[in-house]
Amino acid sequence: MKYQDEYRDSELAEKIIRAIKQKSRSQVRLMEVCGTHTVAIFRSGLKELLPETVTLISGPGCPVCVTAPEDIDRAIMLCRQPNLTVATFGDLMRVPGSESSLQQEKARGADVRMVYASFDALELARQNRDRSVVMLGIGFETTVPTIAAAVHQAHHEGLDNFMVFSAHKLLPPALEALLSAEEVHIDGFLCPGHVTTIIGTKPYESVVDRYGKSCVISGFEPVDVLQSIQMLVSQIEEARCEVEIQYTRAVKAE
Repeated sequence: MKYQDEYRDSELAEKIIRAIKQKSRSQVRLMEVCGTHTVAIFRSGLKELLPETVTLISGPGCPVCVTAPEDIDRAIMLCRQPNLTVATFGDLMRVPGSESSLQQEKARGADVRMVYASFDALELARQNRDRSVVMLGIGFETTVPTIAAAVHQAHHEGLDNFMVFSAHKLLPPALEALLSAEEVHIDGFLCPGHVTTIIGTKPYESVVDRYGKSCVISGFEPVDVLQSIQMLVSQIEEARCEVEIQYTRAVKAE
């Protein structure tokens, strides 16, 4: 499959690993920001293949993981309201609030619907004009456009029973919060490809200019991740600090 098989090529991966070992001299700590990267790293056993000089640490991960408990409590409060349907992505169902979860509320009779996309929630609003449908807007910048598109379409159709509870997060402030913590030592970031398709590379410039940390926008296959690590190691060993795009097949600077 184009752009998949070649990025899982073991010979190419071994070549990049050798290049990393030849280049890496100083101890570096690199953070993969995205949970999808973390899964790819563990699934492919990449940590065990890297030299001892390179340490990978997991960052903020998925947006569900960084959703505040009080936002979960607000969502639970919503689903307890009469004549109201809560629509949510499935990975939010089991996340606990202070005393319950959406899954538990559904088991108790609340109308909680799992959807795969915001337009699924919009369809619920079309089919149930006598009920309010609230979509839980959870995600980083990646999910914002689709949810905004659903709001736009609801307005166009005059669906006044469709609403969004927005608990979206922005990635660059999360990176700055990490770097502002004195106990966290990070030399460079593997930045998420899908978020960057939305926001471009400019938001990472403050990480480079203010904190002097290297950033590489990475794809999600094993060779993508290894090549991104190689690019970060090269920046650090060459005393460079910039934003580079490894995931060029999907990401542009703008």
